[in-house]
Amino acid sequence: MKIRQHHFVNKGWINYFTDPEFSAEKCQLVLAFGAPKLITGPEIYDYLKKSYPIANVVFASTAGEIMGSDVYDDSIVVTAIELEKSSIACTTTHVNKQANSAETGAFLMAQLDKKGLNCVFIISDGTFINGSELVDGFNRDNPGKVPVTGGLAGDAARFNSTFTSLNAVPAQGNVIAIGFYGDSLHISHGSSGGWEEFGPQRSITRSDKNVLFEIDGKSALDLYKEYLGEYAKELPGSALLFPLSLSIEGSDKKLVRTILSVNEHKKSMTFAGNLPEGSKVRLMKANFEKLIGASSSAAADAVTGPEHADLAILISCVGRKLVLNDRTDEELMAAKHIFGNKTAMAGFYSYGELSPLNKGSNCELHNQTMTITTFTEH
Repeated sequence: MKIRQHHFVNKGWINYFTDPEFSAEKCQLVLAFGAPKLITGPEIYDYLKKSYPIANVVFASTAGEIMGSDVYDDSIVVTAIELEKSSIACTTTHVNKQANSAETGAFLMAQLDKKGLNCVFIISDGTFINGSELVDGFNRDNPGKVPVTGGLAGDAARFNSTFTSLNAVPAQGNVIAIGFYGDSLHISHGSSGGWEEFGPQRSITRSDKNVLFEIDGKSALDLYKEYLGEYAKELPGSALLFPLSLSIEGSDKKLVRTILSVNEHKKSMTFAGNLPEGSKVRLMKANFEKLIGASSSAAADAVTGPEHADLAILISCVGRKLVLNDRTDEELMAAKHIFGNKTAMAGFYSYGELSPLNKGSNCELHNQTMTITTFTEH
């Protein structure tokens, strides 16, 4: 695998890293992660398509761009990939073309040839999609438990409009699946949150998919406000500081769920992922050292073996970025310390992260986690 990375910042392109043997004419895949107002400019797509004539160009808008161990805003991070012994296949659809998000995932998975498939990497709209249902659709037609990873596009902290595309100027509502093929390509993954649980474990007694109404038979919103204290008046923004942990049956690991909006009239909270009735939940709060340490854990889980990975794609949550603030770079440096200088790193801050909880398990939607996918071509 040969990598070229460059960066659009302050209205100009800067070369960041290039393998001396990289060939733009042979490049098969270009990942472009950037601010919505920049990537939707037609001239950006035209530039990349001209630079990499046979490549599939995949865009995602972000809540912050990752290049190496640095985080940026209002820029575009581009990673061009030339595979030497492996191949890719890309497919896309619009969320309006299927009945629901689960059918969107199932449709995309069905488009990928399963023979030789060893990973599916998803770039999804982050506004109109139900991430939990999307991964359910991908898992439905994955008997070989091929790893499915990726993320939901972002829009800074605005939660307004996200943009994605495959071989087109980015627009709203698109979901892209990238299939990686070949025995020479080894792909690994890791995901960790680092949030600290507090308060008693409680049961969800009334919910509708990702809308939560009652915990332990009482108003979930009232309970949340009671715990938030002075932060309650800043809802829903302050909820990024206090996500929920969701216990998963059959696993010792837990998912993290973040509030997107509240409805005072209905006394409900809408989360970025589903919260099934009967599930066990606990409130969580930020611990800076644990958040940064979780990035190290995710990177360690994604290490492919004694040799360095060629590429690491990091997808972290906008909530982590808002909480860590000036210390955001530290979670990237923690990952860099694990991978070393020979691994190219890129990624973005998202509205949801996609990864299995454990090796060999189904994909799950995560919130407030650092999720890393590594690629190594032998």
